[in-house]
Amino acid sequence: MEKIRTTTECNITINDVSISYNDYGTGIMPIIFLHGFPFDKTSWQPQMESLKQTHRVIAYDIRGFGKSTAGKSAPTIRLFADDLIQFMDGLSINKAIVCGLSMGGYILLDAISRYPNRFEAIVLCDTQCIADSEETKEKRNQTILQIKANGLKSFAQGFIKNIFCQESLDKKKELVEKINQIILSTPFDSIVGTLGALTERENTCLTLDEIAVPTLILCGKEDIVTVPEQSEFLQDNIPDSTLYIIDKAGHLSNLEQSGEFNQHLTNFISGI
Repeated sequence: MEKIRTTTECNITINDVSISYNDYGTGIMPIIFLHGFPFDKTSWQPQMESLKQTHRVIAYDIRGFGKSTAGKSAPTIRLFADDLIQFMDGLSINKAIVCGLSMGGYILLDAISRYPNRFEAIVLCDTQCIADSEETKEKRNQTILQIKANGLKSFAQGFIKNIFCQESLDKKKELVEKINQIILSTPFDSIVGTLGALTERENTCLTLDEIAVPTLILCGKEDIVTVPEQSEFLQDNIPDSTLYIIDKAGHLSNLEQSGEFNQHLTNFISGI
């Protein structure tokens, strides 16, 4: 019988970076979690705790975030996707169920378009396939200038207001503050560089119909960053996909309504 993993913190070197990750539980098919911008692997704690008794669950810090080093390469979504595949190679994982939220979803869509045989199933959370519009690109560029001029504190304050629904802001202040501290602890260069990567990411909508694995799509009903209509578009264009809109949740549906999120996730995994 395979020993159950109870690690607290692990590191693996891929390319020129040291990747920090948690690896819990045991199971034939690992579940890997990709966090959003500008968060870290701890943002998946409710899902890791929920699933680790019955599955092998892994969450890692994307390069430049959390406890992972940034490396020398300019960040791009494609680079992050290549990191995912090399991370799997480093852990001798041939195939996995992968769950990505927001930027994690962008990474996942890029990766599955190029490495379709590495995925048993995917979960796309509060994300979209479209590239930035010219207006959104200009907003991100203005944000970069504002961060350089004013630092991360004012950026974090504005960002927090956009990613949580009003009920979370009013009633889940401990969660809100935890996310705020994660943002403030992220290196300045990683924030600015990854904003550039988000601005330059490619449209992945044209390859949605090529996704040939079971797909779960989850989105907060009050998400104003990646609005539910974008999740509906994903569901309309990905074969064998299922969509659930989660009430009383904004952009961080996995944290704002972790119980409902976990139930959808558990049901999906059980059905594969």
